[in-house]
Amino acid sequence: MSGHDASAPRRGTNEYGADALGFSEPTFVLLRDLIAQRAGVFFGPDKRDLLADKLADVLAVHGMTSYLDYYYLLRYDAEADRHLAELMDRLAVPETFFWRQHEQIRALAEVVAPRHLARPAAGPLRIWSAACCSGEEPISIAIALAEAGLLDRHPIEIVASDGSAALVARARRGVYGERSFRSLPTDLRARWFRPDGAGWRVDERLHGRIRWTTANLVDGSAVLPLARADVIFCRNVFIYFSDDTVSAIVRSFAEGMPEEGVLFLGAAESLTRLATDFELTEIGGAFAYVKGGNAHTPYQAATSPGAPVRSPSVR
Repeated sequence: MSGHDASAPRRGTNEYGADALGFSEPTFVLLRDLIAQRAGVFFGPDKRDLLADKLADVLAVHGMTSYLDYYYLLRYDAEADRHLAELMDRLAVPETFFWRQHEQIRALAEVVAPRHLARPAAGPLRIWSAACCSGEEPISIAIALAEAGLLDRHPIEIVASDGSAALVARARRGVYGERSFRSLPTDLRARWFRPDGAGWRVDERLHGRIRWTTANLVDGSAVLPLARADVIFCRNVFIYFSDDTVSAIVRSFAEGMPEEGVLFLGAAESLTRLATDFELTEIGGAFAYVKGGNAHTPYQAATSPGAPVRSPSVR
């Protein structure tokens, strides 16, 4: 089931549509549930055609004659891990930019980091960007900490990961186009980037402080070592996951994080209707989740329940 068959139908001819290759409801459910289990991304009942479209080129490359063949490839093939990595790249949504939800980044630099670093005998401040995409989020974090005068004066560790190896490779390169800068103040771009061909290269003083790696968030063995962080940014990824998957990932976070560890989610994401070890809290004007948060937590308890977790939506 490998190698390209030149006679195989190509995407765009309607021969790789959901109906043409026998993407029946039972096959869809099998493949959907396997993808949710292995990659986390959940395709609801109305997303059958979308999933067929996302996988069409994969079937063509492997010369497959049905979506059920692809299910067997992911489930039983000796190189299933490699095929899963390929799938993670295909399902990735590479849409992000610098200074996204900047109020959370400022809360880290102005409140969370100084509080941690002021503790007697405080260890390094460990920060994990758990769905870093092409790198704009962890670089924004490094910029904010540098601007606050913290990055060079204190032990701070920043780790950035994504499930897509292709996106992590782009992040390691450190060169960005104009779309990535649509929210970053111009003075910060002038200070921390330099022209590089058709794009802009991030200053090595920032880029070199970030450790880049791949990690599948539904793989507990990969998550736990990274979750031993004081702060986790996991933004704009849970909207693609089912509630059960979100709960499992957040349990892994809680297992690794210290008490009063801080978890930042995206604006459209919430844990308030799920049973977790985190409490919604306001920190420096931004919403976050604090592990074990209660009346004694030195942050302000949130007065708003935040947006409820909605049904996952896949673009």
